[in-house]
Amino acid sequence: MRAFARLLDRLAFTPARNGKLTLLRDYFSAAPDPERGWALASLTGALTFNEAKPQFIRKAVEARMDGVLFSLSYDYVGDLAETVALVWPALPGANREPELPEVVDALRSASRREVQALLERWLDALDADGRWALLKLLTGGLRIGVSARLAKQALAAMGGVAVEAIEEVWHGQHAPYEDLFAWLEKRSAKPTAEAPARFRPVMLAQALDEEKDLSVLDATDYAAEWKWDGIRVQAAHEGDEKRLWSRTGDDIGKSFPDLLAAMNFQGVLDGELLVKGTKGVAGFADLQQRLNRKTADAALQARYPVFVRVYDLLMDGSEDLRSLPFRQRRERLEAFTARLSKDRFDLSPLQPFAGWEELRALRANPPAGDPALAEGLMLKRWDSIYEAGRPKGPWFKWKRDPHLIDAVLMYAQRGHGKRSGFYSDFTFGVWKEDENGERHLTPVGKAYFGFTDEELKQLDKFVRDHTAERFGPVRSVRAGWDFGLVLEVAFEGLNRSSRHKSGVAMRFPRIHRIRWDKPAREADELSSLEKLLDR
Repeated sequence: MRAFARLLDRLAFTPARNGKLTLLRDYFSAAPDPERGWALASLTGALTFNEAKPQFIRKAVEARMDGVLFSLSYDYVGDLAETVALVWPALPGANREPELPEVVDALRSASRREVQALLERWLDALDADGRWALLKLLTGGLRIGVSARLAKQALAAMGGVAVEAIEEVWHGQHAPYEDLFAWLEKRSAKPTAEAPARFRPVMLAQALDEEKDLSVLDATDYAAEWKWDGIRVQAAHEGDEKRLWSRTGDDIGKSFPDLLAAMNFQGVLDGELLVKGTKGVAGFADLQQRLNRKTADAALQARYPVFVRVYDLLMDGSEDLRSLPFRQRRERLEAFTARLSKDRFDLSPLQPFAGWEELRALRANPPAGDPALAEGLMLKRWDSIYEAGRPKGPWFKWKRDPHLIDAVLMYAQRGHGKRSGFYSDFTFGVWKEDENGERHLTPVGKAYFGFTDEELKQLDKFVRDHTAERFGPVRSVRAGWDFGLVLEVAFEGLNRSSRHKSGVAMRFPRIHRIRWDKPAREADELSSLEKLLDR
C-alpha cells in the first residue's frame, strides 16, 4: 500500500503531463503483480466496491473523535478522504500495514457490516498518506489529474508500443491485467483483441487552416459532409453483445437502451448521436437531457428520441473494413445503412462540390433543415484508410462561423442575487505551448450566461466536486491535459489586450454548450485565436 500511496501523492502534486507519465511508467515497471494491476484498475475507473460506502468512513471517524469537531474540520478542508486522513487518531503498531492486493481482495468479498471494521483496522496501521490513498481507493474519487487515456499512454511508454495498440485490446482485458503486463514486458504474446463489441480506437480530424491547407489540397481528392452537432459514438453489435461507446471508449449504452434495442445488425458503426426534433434534428441542449444518466425511463426516451447519423463502417459482420479506402467503406456503408431501422439510424449525406469556393459558400450558407444544426464541414480523402488517432492530411474539420472555441474551465466565482448560492461566473482557458514544449492552460475569457438553470446546477456541482484551491470567493477548478471540463464558447469578436496574460480579449463571450463528452486535451490552442485575430 505504501508504494501506491506514494504514487498517488506524487501524482497529485505533479502538474506537468510528462511528469505524471514518468511517475506512472516507473511505477508500472517496478511494482509487482497483482499490485500494479489493481492500481491501474483504480486509476482507470475499473475498480469499484459495491459494499463500501462513504457513510462507513463517517461512522468510523465519528466513533474515534468528537462529531462536531470533525464536521468543522470537514467543512474547512472540503474533502472527506483528506479530512479523515489528517484527523484520524491512529494507534501506531496496532496492526500490520496492509498491501494493496490484500485491501482489494478483502473489500471485494466483504459484506456491508464487515467493511467498517476492516476500514478501522487499516486506518490504524497506515500513516496519513496511506490513509488518504486507502480512502480514495474506497470511494473511487482519486482526482489526481490522471485520466484513463494517460494511464494507457504510460503503459505504452513502458512497453514501447503505440497507445492505439493498448486501446485495441483494452476492453478484452480484466483487472489485475497480468496478461497485459506480461505482453508489455515481452514475456508473452499480445493479448487477443477479440472481445465481442469491443471499442475500436477512433479516427480524428485536423482543424482546417483555410489559407494554408486549401492552397495545397486538391478538391477532387476529398469528400465533404456536414459536421453534426451531437457527440461522436461507436455502435457495436457482435455476437450477442451490444455496446454504445463514446469517442474516448466509455460505455454509455445504459443511458440509451432504446438505441441498443434497435441495433439489429452485426457490425460496428461510427457516427454522431443526435436527438430527433419536430423538424429534423433537435439542438444539442436536448441531447444533454439524455447524457450522463444511469438510466432513462420511457418518458425521457419518448421526449428525447435519439438516433445515430452514421458516417463510417468499421466492421461489416466479422469483416474488418478499416484498411479499405474511404470510398469503398462509404459504398459498403450505404448498403449497410439501407437495412437498418430508419427511426434510429440514417446516413450522413455527402455534399457535392466542384471546388473550394463552392464549398466555402455552402459552409457559410447551409440549406434550411438538418444542416442548419451542423457545426461546419468534414473533409475526408477518398483514399484514406480508417487510422486511429489524428493523422495529418486524411480528414479535416472546417467549422462554421460565428466564432466558437473549445476551452477548459479554470476558475469559478459565486454569482449575485438569485445566483448567490451558485458558482455561475466561469473563467476558461486554452492551451499554450511554452519554450520547453509543455502545454499549459492560459485564461482567455469569462462568461456568466448561455446556460440553462439545470445546466447551472450541473456546473455548480462540477466546481464543488473538483475544486483545487480557494481564493476568497473564487475557486480554482481542477484542469489539465488529462482532466477538465470543456466548454464550447461562442463570441462575437476578438481584440488584442495588454491587460490579459493571453494577449487577447473576447467580445461578448457566452457558454454555447457544455462538452461533457470531450477530453480537455482536445480543447483549442492559443495559436488558433491568434490566427483568428490576425485575420
